[in-house]
Amino acid sequence: MFPIFGLIGSVVGAAGQMAAGQAAQRSAELNAFNIETDKIRSETEARQRHNDRLEQYRSNLSANIAAFSAAGRDISDRSVQAFLEKQKEIASDDTRRSDFMGAAEAARLQQQANTSRQEGRAKRQAATIGAFTTLANGISNFGNTAGSASSSGPPLTGPHG
Repeated sequence: MFPIFGLIGSVVGAAGQMAAGQAAQRSAELNAFNIETDKIRSETEARQRHNDRLEQYRSNLSANIAAFSAAGRDISDRSVQAFLEKQKEIASDDTRRSDFMGAAEAARLQQQANTSRQEGRAKRQAATIGAFTTLANGISNFGNTAGSASSSGPPLTGPHG
Protein backbone atom coordinates (compact mmCIF):
# COMPACT_ATOMS: atom_id res chain seq x y z
CA MET A 1 0.00 0.00 0.00
CA PHE A 2 2.73 2.45 0.99
CA PRO A 3 5.96 1.04 -0.47
CA ILE A 4 8.01 3.85 1.06
CA PHE A 5 7.40 2.39 4.54
CA GLY A 6 9.05 -0.86 3.47
CA LEU A 7 12.06 1.09 2.21
CA ILE A 8 12.26 3.10 5.44
CA GLY A 9 12.03 -0.12 7.44
CA SER A 10 14.92 -1.55 5.45
CA VAL A 11 17.04 1.54 6.10
CA VAL A 12 16.29 1.38 9.82
CA GLY A 13 17.01 -2.36 9.90
CA ALA A 14 20.30 -1.87 8.07
CA ALA A 15 21.31 0.89 10.49
CA GLY A 16 20.49 -1.41 13.41
CA GLN A 17 22.63 -4.19 11.95
CA MET A 18 25.54 -1.79 11.47
CA ALA A 19 25.21 -0.57 15.06
CA ALA A 20 25.09 -4.15 16.34
CA GLY A 21 28.25 -4.97 14.38
CA GLN A 22 30.05 -1.95 15.81
CA ALA A 23 28.93 -2.89 19.33
CA ALA A 24 30.16 -6.47 18.85
CA GLN A 25 33.55 -5.20 17.71
CA ARG A 26 33.81 -2.77 20.66
CA SER A 27 32.90 -5.59 23.02
CA ALA A 28 35.58 -7.82 21.49
CA GLU A 29 38.15 -5.03 21.81
CA LEU A 30 37.27 -4.58 25.48
CA ASN A 31 37.54 -8.33 26.03
CA ALA A 32 40.96 -8.32 24.30
CA PHE A 33 42.10 -5.42 26.49
CA ASN A 34 41.04 -7.33 29.62
CA ILE A 35 42.88 -10.43 28.42
CA GLU A 36 46.02 -8.39 27.76
CA THR A 37 45.71 -6.93 31.25
CA ASP A 38 45.61 -10.52 32.58
CA LYS A 39 48.70 -11.24 30.48
CA ILE A 40 50.61 -8.37 32.10
CA ARG A 41 49.50 -9.56 35.54
CA SER A 42 50.59 -13.10 34.69
CA GLU A 43 54.01 -11.90 33.49
CA THR A 44 54.44 -9.90 36.69
CA GLU A 45 53.52 -12.95 38.79
CA ALA A 46 56.02 -15.07 36.82
CA ARG A 47 58.79 -12.54 37.48
CA GLN A 48 57.84 -12.49 41.14
CA ARG A 49 57.96 -16.31 41.34
CA HIS A 50 61.40 -16.19 39.70
CA ASN A 51 62.65 -13.61 42.18
CA ASP A 52 61.09 -15.47 45.14
CA ARG A 53 62.83 -18.69 44.11
CA LEU A 54 66.19 -16.91 43.79
CA GLU A 55 65.69 -15.33 47.20
CA GLN A 56 64.81 -18.73 48.65
CA TYR A 57 68.00 -20.17 47.12
CA ARG A 58 70.13 -17.36 48.60
CA SER A 59 68.53 -17.82 52.01
CA ASN A 60 69.00 -21.61 51.88
CA LEU A 61 72.61 -21.16 50.74
CA SER A 62 73.36 -18.97 53.74
CA ALA A 63 71.62 -21.40 56.09
CA ASN A 64 73.45 -24.39 54.60
CA ILE A 65 76.85 -22.68 54.82
CA ALA A 66 76.11 -21.75 58.44
CA ALA A 67 75.00 -25.32 59.22
CA PHE A 68 78.14 -26.81 57.65
CA SER A 69 80.32 -24.32 59.50
CA ALA A 70 78.57 -25.08 62.79
CA ALA A 71 79.13 -28.77 62.19
CA GLY A 72 82.82 -28.08 61.71
CA ARG A 73 82.79 -28.92 58.00
CA ASP A 74 85.09 -26.98 55.72
CA ILE A 75 83.12 -25.11 53.04
CA SER A 76 85.81 -25.89 50.47
CA ASP A 77 85.33 -29.65 51.03
CA ARG A 78 84.36 -31.41 47.77
CA SER A 79 81.23 -33.01 49.19
CA VAL A 80 80.03 -29.67 50.59
CA GLN A 81 80.78 -27.99 47.26
CA ALA A 82 78.91 -30.75 45.40
CA PHE A 83 75.90 -30.31 47.71
CA LEU A 84 75.90 -26.54 47.25
CA GLU A 85 76.33 -26.89 43.48
CA LYS A 86 73.40 -29.31 43.34
CA GLN A 87 71.22 -26.84 45.26
CA LYS A 88 72.23 -24.12 42.79
CA GLU A 89 71.32 -26.40 39.87
CA ILE A 90 67.93 -27.20 41.37
CA ALA A 91 67.17 -23.51 41.90
CA SER A 92 68.26 -22.74 38.35
CA ASP A 93 66.04 -25.51 36.94
CA ASP A 94 63.12 -24.25 39.05
CA THR A 95 63.46 -20.69 37.76
CA ARG A 96 63.83 -21.87 34.13
CA ARG A 97 60.69 -23.99 34.43
CA SER A 98 58.79 -21.16 36.06
CA ASP A 99 59.98 -18.69 33.41
CA PHE A 100 58.92 -21.08 30.63
CA MET A 101 55.48 -21.59 32.16
CA GLY A 102 55.08 -17.82 32.55
CA ALA A 103 56.04 -17.25 28.90
CA ALA A 104 53.66 -20.00 27.76
CA GLU A 105 50.81 -18.46 29.75
CA ALA A 106 51.59 -15.01 28.32
CA ALA A 107 51.57 -16.43 24.78
CA ARG A 108 48.26 -18.19 25.44
CA LEU A 109 46.68 -15.00 26.73
CA GLN A 110 48.02 -12.97 23.79
CA GLN A 111 46.54 -15.52 21.39
CA GLN A 112 43.19 -15.23 23.20
CA ALA A 113 43.30 -11.44 22.84
CA ASN A 114 44.12 -11.72 19.13
CA THR A 115 41.30 -14.22 18.62
CA SER A 116 38.84 -11.94 20.40
CA ARG A 117 39.81 -9.02 18.15
CA GLN A 118 39.53 -11.18 15.05
CA GLU A 119 36.08 -12.40 16.10
CA GLY A 120 34.99 -8.80 16.69
CA ARG A 121 36.13 -7.77 13.21
CA ALA A 122 34.36 -10.78 11.69
CA LYS A 123 31.11 -9.96 13.52
CA ARG A 124 31.29 -6.38 12.35
CA GLN A 125 31.96 -7.46 8.78
CA ALA A 126 29.06 -9.93 8.91
CA ALA A 127 26.78 -7.22 10.26
CA THR A 128 27.89 -4.82 7.52
CA ILE A 129 27.18 -7.41 4.84
CA GLY A 130 23.80 -8.14 6.43
CA ALA A 131 23.00 -4.42 6.53
CA PHE A 132 23.83 -3.95 2.86
CA THR A 133 21.79 -7.03 1.97
CA THR A 134 18.83 -5.71 3.95
CA LEU A 135 19.14 -2.33 2.27
CA ALA A 136 19.47 -3.85 -1.22
CA ASN A 137 16.42 -6.05 -0.65
CA GLY A 138 14.46 -3.03 0.59
CA ILE A 139 15.41 -0.99 -2.46
CA SER A 140 14.59 -3.90 -4.77
CA ASN A 141 11.21 -4.48 -3.11
CA PHE A 142 10.48 -0.76 -3.24
CA GLY A 143 11.27 -0.69 -6.94
CA ASN A 144 9.13 -3.76 -7.62
CA THR A 145 6.22 -2.49 -5.54
CA ALA A 146 6.36 1.05 -6.89
CA GLY A 147 6.66 -0.24 -10.47
CA SER A 148 3.73 -2.63 -10.12
CA ALA A 149 1.59 0.02 -8.42
CA SER A 150 1.92 2.42 -11.37
CA SER A 151 1.06 -0.27 -13.92
CA SER A 152 -1.88 -1.73 -12.02
CA GLY A 153 -4.16 1.27 -12.35
CA PRO A 154 -6.99 1.58 -14.91
CA PRO A 155 -5.90 1.93 -18.53
CA LEU A 156 -5.53 5.47 -19.63
CA THR A 157 -7.83 6.47 -22.46
CA GLY A 158 -7.52 9.47 -24.57
CA PRO A 159 -10.30 11.80 -25.74
CA HIS A 160 -11.10 9.41 -28.57
CA GLY A 161 -11.74 6.35 -26.78
